[in-house]
Amino acid sequence: MIDSNINAVIFDFGGVIINIDYNDTIEAFTTLGISDFSSMYSQAQQSNLFNALEVGQISAQRFINGLLDYLPPGTSPNKVVSAWNAMIQDVPPATIDLLNELKYKGYKIFLLSNTNEIHIKPAIAAWTKSSDRTMESTFNHVYLSHEIGMRKPHKAIFERVCREQNLNAYETLFIDDSIQHIEGAKAAGLHTHHLLNQSDIYSLFS
Repeated sequence: MIDSNINAVIFDFGGVIINIDYNDTIEAFTTLGISDFSSMYSQAQQSNLFNALEVGQISAQRFINGLLDYLPPGTSPNKVVSAWNAMIQDVPPATIDLLNELKYKGYKIFLLSNTNEIHIKPAIAAWTKSSDRTMESTFNHVYLSHEIGMRKPHKAIFERVCREQNLNAYETLFIDDSIQHIEGAKAAGLHTHHLLNQSDIYSLFS
């Protein structure tokens, strides 16, 4: 159960709203020829190439070219995109029902995602399969790292959301499956919930 003073909820996307599996992408790149891809990218940490893509500092093409440098000659850019998107799975309809219920009850709900211009396309496609409404019409506002030039876990991104949406941090709950992002939100004064199992999100609001 959440505290009675909470009137706004900020949701992470991957691993909270949409199912993702980092191992699928790691395995896909291993198959393509990068044996140590897990040291370059994981849920807990990632190299500067991935960080730059997530805050919109580099284009998708530059990112793809950066990965091609680690792959066997002749690897196609399409195979890189496919491997990178392998982690993207489905959006459970029950989760969208929960979001709609929270909004009906009067909560302000927001999406705050570390994502990029390559991942967001299949992610939106997955959302569309489970909802007739867009993400923008479901949430009060959608914040995507590559669009705003900031990413979690930095304290400043949480402060920006609260400032722009006139949220009181003490009355706002942030939900994420990555502990480093939880710590960033705590530093900004938000209530937090570290989601260890995606299905636990339903009992949180029961």
